[in-house]
Amino acid sequence: MIIKMSTIPGGKMGTVGKIQVKIGDKIVAGDVVAQVETAKGNRPIKATVAGVVSKILREEGAEIGSNEDMFEIDEIALVQEENSVEDKNQSQQNSIEIITDLLVIGAGPGGYVAAIYAAKNGLKVTLVEKAELGGTCLNVGCIPTKAIVKSSEICHNAHNASHFGVQLDGDITVDMKQVIKRKDEVKDRLVSGIDFLMKKNEINVISGEAAFVDAGTVAVTGNQNYSIKAKDIIIATGSKISKIAIPGIDLPFVLNSTTALSCTDLPKSIAVIGGGVIGMEFAFIYKNFGVDVHVIEFMDRLLTMVDRDISKEIQEIAKEENIHVHTNSKVMKIQSSVDGKAVITYEDKDGEHLLVSDKVLVAIGREPNLDGLAIENSGVLLNDRGRGIKVDSSMRTNIQHIYAIGDVTNIIQLAHVASHQGIVAVENIINEPKEMDYSAIPNVIFTAPEIASVGVNEDEAKAKGMNITVSKFDFAGNGKALTMNEPRGFIKLIKNNETNKIIGGSIIGADASSLISALTLAITNGFSEKEITQTVFPHPTTGEIIHEAAMDFGIGALHQ
Repeated sequence: MIIKMSTIPGGKMGTVGKIQVKIGDKIVAGDVVAQVETAKGNRPIKATVAGVVSKILREEGAEIGSNEDMFEIDEIALVQEENSVEDKNQSQQNSIEIITDLLVIGAGPGGYVAAIYAAKNGLKVTLVEKAELGGTCLNVGCIPTKAIVKSSEICHNAHNASHFGVQLDGDITVDMKQVIKRKDEVKDRLVSGIDFLMKKNEINVISGEAAFVDAGTVAVTGNQNYSIKAKDIIIATGSKISKIAIPGIDLPFVLNSTTALSCTDLPKSIAVIGGGVIGMEFAFIYKNFGVDVHVIEFMDRLLTMVDRDISKEIQEIAKEENIHVHTNSKVMKIQSSVDGKAVITYEDKDGEHLLVSDKVLVAIGREPNLDGLAIENSGVLLNDRGRGIKVDSSMRTNIQHIYAIGDVTNIIQLAHVASHQGIVAVENIINEPKEMDYSAIPNVIFTAPEIASVGVNEDEAKAKGMNITVSKFDFAGNGKALTMNEPRGFIKLIKNNETNKIIGGSIIGADASSLISALTLAITNGFSEKEITQTVFPHPTTGEIIHEAAMDFGIGALHQ
């Protein structure tokens, strides 16, 4: 079934504005699916049928005339889904009943940590997971990516071994099958470790898909069906890859952050769509493996979540490494050439351009995963625009005994945040009131070199009108960094002049992922630069840059 543009008087054209649905969304007749700008103003386009959005036939910004096709709707899919719900309801009649103190839905780094913490505090815990223990982070996210990052670093170091006086005879080749095999071995070992911890802490782990029946009952469908009643419930269902309406995104050579982790075919060239965390991590992975890499980013700079000077530094490093960066660029479509290569059409201020590559990696981002949860049956409220579950600082939803943690809340999509939120939720469940504090959350990006930040950055502080002083120290002045042949990058600290406390820090350079922990400890505990300068740092280590940056607030850094 097709949803068409309504009639525009005078045979004039309109411009497609905001598209308010994605492929896969369920709609009913009367739902607003898009906005169209006409000569007489903004016009909402409403669904004329109920079903599932299967195709988006017009992009935002495209011209459109009266009665032209806009959306393709699959009515059969909705019927099948409704039948599936009926089947589930019928299967619940044969369910095993479970009564538990705490039910955790989702076994990612938020869910399984919450389950262990609750069990250690004496609660009877049931954990439901429809896929594998460890969730996205452990299986198709943080851990697998970093395993491949390490392989790419080894490859980079091998190519540069002669700088250290080590001569490697013969060509250096990349065995992607072995790279992926090692990644899987690391992942499997950690999954086994979580399984061991579940047994050790006597947590009842159930495999299946959870759906709310009401605020106190959850049905689980799997090889065995269950009906679970819990005093308290924690929703930790994580996130899923965002869908974007780019024509050609389903072509066989297009990868996403999940399929790329299992791709044993190393391309000669790849176009990465998205210059955020996922995109830039993969850009450096592929570059270190010797692949010709292009990054296409819609915004005016890479990694918009970090300070502009950090963003500028990583972009300069990327260009020095021959990663081709295209900012202020919008991908219009992806096509297949006669010989099976990807042809990407993107647009910038100079017009349209074509880019040809072997593979395309779409790294646009992730969104909260509420699929199949039947959250509406629980009475739990969602955030504005329905993106994620709304919670307070104790991680409690509007329903007193239901909590939500991790990516499904859409607050901060980081594994360690999910884990800490899980602990906060459990402490409130066991009547140890605690609130989640987001003022000192470390964030790490595994580019080459690494980037890490915590607290308030310079851009945020200035936007808030804060009275601050900024210090900087370059890795070029650090002895350990030079021995590692990694002189690029710097550390910057932000001091609140009214309190004399360090309120933020960013690092781009060697060991940034490890160094950020020390800054997190300092900011969390309200250290001043004096307390840092009076701390003895070991030599030679990259950690000395923290001491030097603190010194820069006073008499100045000693080695710069």
